[in-house]
Amino acid sequence: MSYKTILFDLDGTLTDPGVGITNSVAYALKKLNYPEQSRNELFKFIGPPLIDSFTSFCGMSLDEARLGVKIYREYYAENGIFENYVYEKIPELLQMLKDGGKTLIVASSKPEVFCRKIMEHFDLEKYFFYIAGSNMDESRSTKAEVIEYALKTCNIGDCSEVLMVGDRKHDVLGAKQFNIDTCGVLFGYGSKEELADAGAKYLAATPLEILNYV
Repeated sequence: MSYKTILFDLDGTLTDPGVGITNSVAYALKKLNYPEQSRNELFKFIGPPLIDSFTSFCGMSLDEARLGVKIYREYYAENGIFENYVYEKIPELLQMLKDGGKTLIVASSKPEVFCRKIMEHFDLEKYFFYIAGSNMDESRSTKAEVIEYALKTCNIGDCSEVLMVGDRKHDVLGAKQFNIDTCGVLFGYGSKEELADAGAKYLAATPLEILNYV
């Protein structure tokens, strides 16, 4: 199958945000007087919308989770956003895809304002036609909502020519709602089992393996 448009998740797919996100979550939990958790325990916050993670993983009420997100962003906006690094070979992958005539779009559940800052900071925005993320007010937060926004904004009608690349089940399940094929990456924060169970069509152990499927 030859795909014309490649949607990329950001966290755990283009960059490794582990330190910044876990530091930000730990900051929020401490401010809210929740028990301290190890960094490994906090890795599960990478991928899903934050408000869902605070309710699911910490048992917070919706109002408390919203406060948790607000406190999280206090640390993240100043420090956590750049406690992050680009995975090896990602720039080479993106350059080859662009040179091959592919249209590249970021589709992330992270707030779009943060996505754009990260992409600019790491000089990755030059490879992308558009950077789509969530809204700060929760009006566009799920992966499916972000994908729909990206498709509409970029006037993409034929989803059979689109591939979603991501590291968590949320990427796969969100793409499924539009009959978009998915490539799960195994160098991020989702397991092979998680991605396969969600229905990823392809699996890539390294960034350059993605080239086998596009």
